[in-house]
Amino acid sequence: MTVLTHNFVNARAAESPLEIVPVAGRIGAEIRGIALSGDLDDITIAAIRAALVRHKVIFFRDQFDLDDAKQEGFAGRLGKPVAHPTVPVAEGSRFLLELDSKEGYAASSWHTDVTFVDAYPEASILRAITIPEAGGDTLWANGVTAYEELPDSLKTLVDNLWALHTNDYDYAATLGGADRKRIEEHRNVFASTVYETEHPVVRVHPESGERALLVGHFVKSFVGLNSADSQRLFSILQDHITKPENTVRWRWRAGDVAIWDNRSTQHRAVADFGTQRRTLRRATIHGEVPVAIDGSRSRIVKPEPQPALVAAE
Repeated sequence: MTVLTHNFVNARAAESPLEIVPVAGRIGAEIRGIALSGDLDDITIAAIRAALVRHKVIFFRDQFDLDDAKQEGFAGRLGKPVAHPTVPVAEGSRFLLELDSKEGYAASSWHTDVTFVDAYPEASILRAITIPEAGGDTLWANGVTAYEELPDSLKTLVDNLWALHTNDYDYAATLGGADRKRIEEHRNVFASTVYETEHPVVRVHPESGERALLVGHFVKSFVGLNSADSQRLFSILQDHITKPENTVRWRWRAGDVAIWDNRSTQHRAVADFGTQRRTLRRATIHGEVPVAIDGSRSRIVKPEPQPALVAAE
């Protein structure tokens, strides 16, 4: 029987000035009564950030006034926005990534955004523009409660374990419904520069101090394990993270915004909407290099860091 700690309770903080309605038992909350923009005051921004750390993913309905420019403005208030390292930005924007599934496919594999680089994003802000009449939901999973729920023997194993993350992976497994040509086109863009980074499997959250499992589909292998053992262990850890009790599922409506803490969650789209149009735009907030339990930091493997130039005397 699982013994639930305080971290398993997804409840509104009594001191929060926001109207917060938890969506699921362990992760996710809707925030009501706020129009997102770059003009929000410091107190509201601080409360949103606190709710994000506490609930892991937060949702806002009916943000119809939020266009590309205002989404970028709001992102700039939440943190330092960054563009995707390989995928071009949406037309007319500075750093927004367009997720447009007009060809009838979507990335539908569990992942944490951009973990193939060292300082991957701390948060993502996703705005729904065109949503299918049915299908196309997104799920999020709580990496903190997943870690807390591990048996002690598995915690002992993963506390000192590292994983190699890369953007050079099996794209066919994540793009449901796409043909071989479309998969290859996607790969040529997404992996135009190949990145590899070693991250701790257990990351210490820089704000809450919570420990979270860090895996997802960018994991290529675990350091010190062969590919077969890596795959077995990967499946065990992913199963813990993505068990239904540990997730929240959001049914999108046009005008919705979801913001998730990318340091403590995984997410995936549900590719069940056929050829219906599904268009969203995402802003990402610059993050810190992860820190392991022992204080060591993530390490870049590819591209190899260039030595600093030393001026001739």
